Amino acid sequence: MIALIQRVTEAAVDVGEERVGAIGPGLLALVAVEPGDDEARTARMAERLLGYRVFADAQGRMNRSLADTGGGLLLVSQFTLAADTGKGMRPSFTSAASPEDGRRWFDRLLETCRSRHAPVESGRFGAHMLVSLRNDGPVTFWLRS
Repeated sequence: MIALIQRVTEAAVDVGEERVGAIGPGLLALVAVEPGDDEARTARMAERLLGYRVFADAQGRMNRSLADTGGGLLLVSQFTLAADTGKGMRPSFTSAASPEDGRRWFDRLLETCRSRHAPVESGRFGAHMLVSLRNDGPVTFWLRS
């Protein structure tokens, strides 16, 4: 499982004319499920999303996590993060999980994060989404479990 996380002052996801998820300060996580992802990798990613220290402490150092700050988490499924871009001029998606497995493990990640933290918002799996954000820093990290 891959997550591209961005520390944000705000982020939102729209599908058509509907706002399906929005947060204030916190993390936007673009998430890709890969073949072989399972309960253990999903649990580890939830742990990392909630515990990764990207927020400033009193000295301005990145020592505080989302769990420490109580900020929002916006999860957005993005299978293109798992693309193989090593050859040619067109990405291959053979390194991404099937849509069925992608939905299953993304939904499990969402459920796990919601059981441990609030607020947790989400995009809509498989939909064409418009994602807006204000990256704070900018601070962006690529995580893999």
